[in-house]
Amino acid sequence: MAPVIGRRLRRGAVTTAVAAAAVAALTASGAPGATGVPRDERAAGAADTPPPAGDSATGNSPYYTDLPPLQSPVPPTGAPPNGGDKEAEAGLPATVLDAYKKAESELAGAKPGCHLPWQLLAAIGKVESGQARGGRVDANGTTLTPILGPVLNGDGFAKITDTDNGAYDGDTTHDRAVGPMQFIPSTWATSGRDGNDDGQKDPNNIYDAALAAGYYLCANDRDLAVEADLHQAILSYNRSTEYLNTVLSWLEYYRKGTHEVPNGKGVLPDDRSDTRFPSNGSGPSAKHPGSASQKPTTKPHTGGKKPGDKNPGNETPGKGDGGSTKPEPPGNGGSEKPGPSPTDRVDALANAGTGDLVAKTGDAFTERVAVRAETKSGAFVAKVKVKFTVVGDTDARFEGGARSATVTTGITGKATAPVLQAGQKSGEFVVRATVVGRSLPGVDFDAEVAARQADVLARTSDKALTCEAGKEFADRVEVKATYKGKVADGVATTATLVKSATDATVNDKGPYFKDADGKPVRTLKGLKTDANGVLKLPKMYADDAAGTYLLRIATVGGGTVTVELKVSAAEPDATPSPSASSSASPSTSPSASTSPSPSS
Repeated sequence: MAPVIGRRLRRGAVTTAVAAAAVAALTASGAPGATGVPRDERAAGAADTPPPAGDSATGNSPYYTDLPPLQSPVPPTGAPPNGGDKEAEAGLPATVLDAYKKAESELAGAKPGCHLPWQLLAAIGKVESGQARGGRVDANGTTLTPILGPVLNGDGFAKITDTDNGAYDGDTTHDRAVGPMQFIPSTWATSGRDGNDDGQKDPNNIYDAALAAGYYLCANDRDLAVEADLHQAILSYNRSTEYLNTVLSWLEYYRKGTHEVPNGKGVLPDDRSDTRFPSNGSGPSAKHPGSASQKPTTKPHTGGKKPGDKNPGNETPGKGDGGSTKPEPPGNGGSEKPGPSPTDRVDALANAGTGDLVAKTGDAFTERVAVRAETKSGAFVAKVKVKFTVVGDTDARFEGGARSATVTTGITGKATAPVLQAGQKSGEFVVRATVVGRSLPGVDFDAEVAARQADVLARTSDKALTCEAGKEFADRVEVKATYKGKVADGVATTATLVKSATDATVNDKGPYFKDADGKPVRTLKGLKTDANGVLKLPKMYADDAAGTYLLRIATVGGGTVTVELKVSAAEPDATPSPSASSSASPSTSPSASTSPSPSS
């Protein structure tokens, strides 16, 4: 019989040996990636790798066993969805693909010895959630409905007693794998990452989950270019040899080439490693292993919840099985009248731990404004748009120069504003947080931009500053500013030629600076110390008035230094004029020429 192309192996015919053969068929094609093991030995190595003992990222939850389209060594037992279309299977949802590539980029800098390929994240994302249910994520990368594995209550699965008080999975009795990369709450608590820089670590966000998965796979100084380390990394995610083979199949498949497809248009898998679900689970039923018709009896919340909160909310998160055969519409699937939207459920915004908002001019604020959306009973509400606005007479702005920014609350109801950057204007202002689409009172946060200060200003040299009238000073004045003994950088400074130590009036004669047009100026403003607290003044010049003059340099904060400048009279021209030369006696010396002659 000729080999069948573009057909997927069904669960009933896939044994560990078949999966290994599938890997062999893929690796034999010459796909890049695995190193150190001959192609004809890799499949056996994968199949023979024993699953290690211990914890795993997913709690060894069920996963999708669909294999990629290939020249199958075993005839399939049925037609796969979409006919096993190779082009369709190679399509990765745009936001999901972007998250994988960004995670690879960060790990390349943070752990260059790990050699994490984004295709490995894609392979794991495929078997864990079908690429976030075919890419059902919003613009920020958060899943439109939570993706939850079955209840890990020991009934057909591992037994993991609740570790997060239901904060992530909505279950206060047992844990469940959460999000597109299917982390169990206890693993997320130690491995969670903020992959999209929104100040949150949300397992339901593909950017956060992909980055966390990358760091998890790179743990223990693994080098994923080494076959043994690659296998151990995959097995640490789910301790099953069949899982290893399935992930390796997709890894090699994606390495051969992928393309971007719109969010929500990815191919949905249908074969799972579990053939039955407990009655209170939320996945394929025993009667129809490839379906997701069972509805969960325990509804996990989507808005995040406080520890101990027994009312997780009234939003229906979808099937919660890590992926369903068909995309679900938002809400409760249309079977009942939809409840109030997340925005309508919000009763108030509350401060979510924002500290003092103080920064020096030109600096970024170290604190970020954070609020939490809550119902009247105090439950957290996810997927609520919160607008942060800079209010007041200030040039402080959010990253990118924006005066406002809109952020969507995560699973714990929290929204964190982007980093706030102070401008050059000191003073107080307000950052206001409001719920988009509601007229609820906003929450104001007082912020202050403090001018940089120096309490001590001193010259960096004790060399005398002298100049001949009508010429320029050979040396430039240089000072260093400190504040409480530390370098004071970026401090606003002025330099003024004053009349005397007791009269700060600008002197109208003596040394001067030059402006852009070359005209004399005796006051300089807008000066700033550099990163080392040093300020070097421009060149100075002297007019024809000899004498001793004072230059006063002052900073915000009280740092002041007065520098003495001496201008000597111009030297007389040493070359005698022709008339003087003719009348002078040849023996008369230059010094004697100013004295009366003997004949006089």
